[in-house]
Amino acid sequence: MNFKRGDVVLADLGHTAKVRPAIVVSIPMADSQRNMAVLAPMTTEIRGGQCEVAFPKPRWLNEPSVINLLGIVGVDNAKILRVLGTFPADRMDAVDAGLARMLGL
Repeated sequence: MNFKRGDVVLADLGHTAKVRPAIVVSIPMADSQRNMAVLAPMTTEIRGGQCEVAFPKPRWLNEPSVINLLGIVGVDNAKILRVLGTFPADRMDAVDAGLARMLGL
């Protein structure tokens, strides 16, 4: 499957019955020894924390959601089921800033 950084994908994040939308935050083939990507999940559990990134609700989401940067996870590319769309560029800038702050970069 072809996907790139900033794509919104539907992925099995390894939680019981939790196939969910997430944003790809890693570059393609970040590690030549592993066929994996790093994703940040979308959640409807909006708490207003500093590690959440809000975005306009797309048509395909039933409820308002945020990107949960604390939930970043590495997943095998085979667990990425399909691409749903592209995350808005200005909100991707907010994801980058949030990750940099959270990771102390």
